[in-house]
Amino acid sequence: MVSLLTASMVYIAYYIGLPYWWEKSPVMTIILLIIGNWLLVNVCFHYYMGVNVPAGYPPVGGLIPEAVSICKKCIKPKPPRTHHCSVCNRCILKMDHHCPWLNNCVGHYNHRYFFQYMAFTVLGVLFIMLFGVEIAYQEFFPAQEPELDGHPVRINNSEIIPVTESLDHLSDEELAEIARQAADTNTKEWKRCLIGTAALICVAAFAALGALTWWHAGLITRGETSIEARINSTETEKYKALGKVYQNPYNFGPRQNWRLFLGTIGRSWWYILFPSNHGPYGDGLTWKTIHDTKIS
Repeated sequence: MVSLLTASMVYIAYYIGLPYWWEKSPVMTIILLIIGNWLLVNVCFHYYMGVNVPAGYPPVGGLIPEAVSICKKCIKPKPPRTHHCSVCNRCILKMDHHCPWLNNCVGHYNHRYFFQYMAFTVLGVLFIMLFGVEIAYQEFFPAQEPELDGHPVRINNSEIIPVTESLDHLSDEELAEIARQAADTNTKEWKRCLIGTAALICVAAFAALGALTWWHAGLITRGETSIEARINSTETEKYKALGKVYQNPYNFGPRQNWRLFLGTIGRSWWYILFPSNHGPYGDGLTWKTIHDTKIS
């Protein structure tokens, strides 16, 4: 479904958007092609990686450096931030959730791919809407042709004249013109159908995926996963009832939290702007906390 929707939007953009902008400004079209394909490559890359990169699992038969509990389902030690996925039926390192769109668990090793796929998709949808609204407006609300000067014409509609005239007397050029006009009408209707479809997909995707991306960005900023957000909320209420303040042990501050999540510690931000298969910070088995030495 995700691949089909993406392919549909790419087809519509090239079939309708490319000719329109090329006729208007070739230079602008080249700029839009560079930006659009940069977004498209990132969307495809991060979706592929999110689907195919395993989330990360505790080693089987190996030693776990640090265990915080025993999984009741696996009956095996659980490293910090590890949770059991009922769909995958195994423990996942730094599990966030099981994503049906990826058909994969989102965890330590593919969490960045999942988020960047959403972020680049939202940017891509916004890009299409910004440079497609003008096309849609002109297609559905074309400029009115100026009225011709002259005297008013009276039409005799006192009787209905049946249309029984044959087209045999028309020349080949006239028949070709009629066929061309009919083809233009069909093309215009097809374009309007595609534009309407693209508009529905874009609005729905921007609203739903935009909200989800914003929510996950908030989680990353606070240094927690969606599962940990529920746990931290419960712990905060418990501590509040005792007159204490709960601190998320993995919250190193917004900037450092993002660097840890994106894996940019010791790396350039170019690794985020362009497709990169660099791994996350750490091995997912042991985690530094705010009580440890600072992460450099």
